[in-house]
Amino acid sequence: MASAMAAPPAGAYTFTLNPASPKTIYLQIGNGTFNGGQYIQGGSGGRNATINTVSLNLSPTVIGNGTAQAMTTDSTAANSFLDGYAFCNLPNQLYIGGYYRTASGNTAAAQVVASVPASLVNAGGATIPFSQIAWTSSGNGPGNATQPFPSGAFVAGAQQNVGGFASNQWAESCWTFSYLNTVTPGSGTFNGTVTFTVTTP
Repeated sequence: MASAMAAPPAGAYTFTLNPASPKTIYLQIGNGTFNGGQYIQGGSGGRNATINTVSLNLSPTVIGNGTAQAMTTDSTAANSFLDGYAFCNLPNQLYIGGYYRTASGNTAAAQVVASVPASLVNAGGATIPFSQIAWTSSGNGPGNATQPFPSGAFVAGAQQNVGGFASNQWAESCWTFSYLNTVTPGSGTFNGTVTFTVTTP
């Protein structure tokens, strides 16, 4: 396992990695697992079956009033596995990041795609469009630097590109979610699951 070229500045959104065999891809959204220490210590990504939740409880007095409402996550992942830096602020932000390392020089980028259902659904079958959920992207450290996983909103019922990794790059962002609150749904608990997939050239 090749180590990174040098320790990155605190809160770096992207960091160039030395090429090394084997070709490796690691994507972390929320909680993740890393084996053998941080990446700069020679560690490597592992599997984690945790499915984190982003949620909120809406007061009846604000439902549908058009004022976006902040959401929080149950993720416990605040620190980057690149170098241990406290990159995201819990419970308001969800970590998204990882790396794509190839065995030689640069190739095309790896892409991260979200598979978004059409709606969140309650037990009675009432729905809320997934497009009611949006996020801003940031991270502790360099302020308003360009994000590898930029701000956006879910596209209901779509396969949606949400960012990615250049070859031989570590990239990470912190997403702060909000519910746009422009519809008036029925009462109850609404659930839905977005699946993220990373593909390499």
